[in-house]
Amino acid sequence: MSNSFRSKTTLDKGVTIPSLIFIISICLISAIFPEFTETLLNKVKNFIFVNFNWVYVWCVTIFVIFLVYLMFSKYGNIKLGSNDSKPDYSFFSWVSMLFSAGMGIGLMYFSVAEPMQHYSNEVLMGNSTISPAKNAQLYTFFHWGIHAWAIYGTVGLSLSYFAYRYKLPLSLRSCLYPILKDKVKGKWGNAIDVFALCSTFFGITTTLGFGVVQINSGLETLNIVPESSFMYQIIIVGVLVSISIISAVTGVDKGVKILSNINIISVVILLLFVLFLGPTVYIISSFTEGMGSYIHNFFKLTFNTHIYEEETLPWFYDWTILYWAWWISWSPYVGLFIAKISKGRTIREFISAVLIIPTLFNFIWMSVFGNSAIWFDINVANGLLSELSSNPDALMFNFLEYLPFTKVISLLAISIILIFFVTSADSGMFVMNSISSKNSQNSPKWQTAGWGILLAVLALFLLNAGGLEALQSMTLITALPFSIIILLFVVSLVKALAIDNDYYKRDFQVTPWSGLFWKERLKQIISYDDQKSVDEFIENTVKPAFKELHQEFVNNGIEATVHFSEKPKSVEIEIKYDVVNNFVYGVKNQSKLVSQYLIDEDNLGGFEEDCSYLPITYFGDYRKGYDVRLFTKDELISDVLKHYERLLAIISEEKNEMFISSNANKK
Repeated sequence: MSNSFRSKTTLDKGVTIPSLIFIISICLISAIFPEFTETLLNKVKNFIFVNFNWVYVWCVTIFVIFLVYLMFSKYGNIKLGSNDSKPDYSFFSWVSMLFSAGMGIGLMYFSVAEPMQHYSNEVLMGNSTISPAKNAQLYTFFHWGIHAWAIYGTVGLSLSYFAYRYKLPLSLRSCLYPILKDKVKGKWGNAIDVFALCSTFFGITTTLGFGVVQINSGLETLNIVPESSFMYQIIIVGVLVSISIISAVTGVDKGVKILSNINIISVVILLLFVLFLGPTVYIISSFTEGMGSYIHNFFKLTFNTHIYEEETLPWFYDWTILYWAWWISWSPYVGLFIAKISKGRTIREFISAVLIIPTLFNFIWMSVFGNSAIWFDINVANGLLSELSSNPDALMFNFLEYLPFTKVISLLAISIILIFFVTSADSGMFVMNSISSKNSQNSPKWQTAGWGILLAVLALFLLNAGGLEALQSMTLITALPFSIIILLFVVSLVKALAIDNDYYKRDFQVTPWSGLFWKERLKQIISYDDQKSVDEFIENTVKPAFKELHQEFVNNGIEATVHFSEKPKSVEIEIKYDVVNNFVYGVKNQSKLVSQYLIDEDNLGGFEEDCSYLPITYFGDYRKGYDVRLFTKDELISDVLKHYERLLAIISEEKNEMFISSNANKK
């Protein structure tokens, strides 16, 4: 790549060029030979679903078990970042963004369609109308519940951990670093990123294509446009992708976050509309029973391959396995986006939020819409909604006609679909640009916009030529190899977490007090230290200790540096390395609040204010520091040497090489 080209773009040619060749080739073939391509890819997809469905079942099950284990394990408190890092976004904004990216248009598209299709499917029918309705809710919960989010969560957690904890690039290749080591920087790493980029592009393209059709159908139902035609679909795509591009180029902190917050509020308003204007008692009761049924049947559903129920196998392939494949194929996109917004969260917080909050909301959403539709179909519509179950594009808006204020609710529903369209597209552009540029922080805006234009052009091209179904099959086929890759992510994460835990829990002995000067130390223990006295301690004890130690390091051929800072007062000694983390031991003047009980108690010493100051240690790897105000100069030097000895012991072990690599020095 020439220097002139590099100055204008951050695209990596090893990832971008192969991806574009593959994407455009598949789209052209799908558009020029739609029937042949769809037939061929369907045969491949069906062969995989029939013969390798057990792979999907086991993989998804492992992801669920793995995340639940991590959530309750000793690793749960590990942060996705340095030990002192803070989340970049508020909890509400964080949940809103991961939710909008993770489900999006699918919630609107399938909230009525899937329960109605399960309800009207003869294979799932029991002896009465109650059994099909109950089964419809159970399987809808299963497909949109913990299992789906476990897939996203595994990929997102791996990306977040290796990017923010190990200081590796925010890229799928980084998740295999413990296995491939430096090979992730070469062709193997490029291949993984190419796979992720193509999978993301295909998934978003097909979803947006089908979303446009539903938007067009809704606008036709409301008589806003006279018909569902390709011309109107071009206009819809043009307007929405333009908004998406504007949102994407403004960045996650602005456009994506604002739209996600608006969307989650709009979704809740629509949900409450249907809940209180629909069969409220039936909805709440069926949701309650549905939750119990889901919990009761959780393990049976998880491991069920329907091998003893031949009549249900086609349904199993077309629904459960298709869903697992669909979620897996979307996981590079959703995982990267979740990782991008999750820095500073603990592993326990990340898993709890990703698994539980969206799952619970999905259950509420599917209960309100799906159970309302079934109730209306039984008691009001006389089966008319069941007859439309094969036409999901129009089913949502036909269902809304049975509610009061139909036009208002339908307009709100269309608005939500529009925003979902925009949030899916803008976060998709953001992720694709991140993959293709190896997570460059300074990409030009036209580069992000270019992915949006390519998405719009190819989605419309395939929609007009009838090639979206073929592209959807291609997306589902890629899920099989990627499920194996995610399993390798799990292996890598297990290895890395074990090393991480060992690194931060590695025992070291704080320098003990000697018996000398015990009277002075008693006074220090019970006394109140103000900011000035701690500054004097750092200046008169810590600084000379570090200077003396620095000189001894130099005498022994080790390059060391002593750094000083005034606000707050601090001194640190640093030894720089090219291959491993820099060694840093510092002491800073740190304030802390004092309990009112100490201030009020006369027999506890001289606490007169609500704030005390302490000389606290800090380290280059962000381990928790401690108070050294009782240390003498020699004891302080001894303490530094113990930490230095600890570092040398750790880096001498081969298993620790990835955790102590020089990536951590790149702030």
